[in-house]
Amino acid sequence: MKIKQILFGTTPDANIGILILRVFIGAAMMTHGCQKVFGGMEKFTGFVTSLGVPAPQFMAWLAAGSESLGALLLAIGLLTRPAAFMILCTMGVAVFGALGGQPFSKQEMAWLYLIPALMFLLKGAGKWSLDYFISRK
Repeated sequence: MKIKQILFGTTPDANIGILILRVFIGAAMMTHGCQKVFGGMEKFTGFVTSLGVPAPQFMAWLAAGSESLGALLLAIGLLTRPAAFMILCTMGVAVFGALGGQPFSKQEMAWLYLIPALMFLLKGAGKWSLDYFISRK
């Protein structure tokens, strides 16, 4: 590897970085979603209800599903763009709804999931994903 490639990131294949980010973001988000799905749905549904969201029980399950199943799909790189869209919507509601008006320090975690979800929605999963292997055939 040349010094220029190391210093300026001109490597033609950045897929290892995309893989690491995708797996980390998916696995980290799953910890939040699984917590809700396996034992915290009643409390989370109450929170969603307090926000004034229409159909709060359905929306709570949709959010928990995006944070668990959507995060799993993101981590393995399967249906990455739809999964990223679900996560993006959920984190958008968190940032602009539930945490709207809060200081950035309170919104930070939601932003740290929202921005990579936007990147995966636009970019896709990269070469090292199930999406790539499925689409090649």
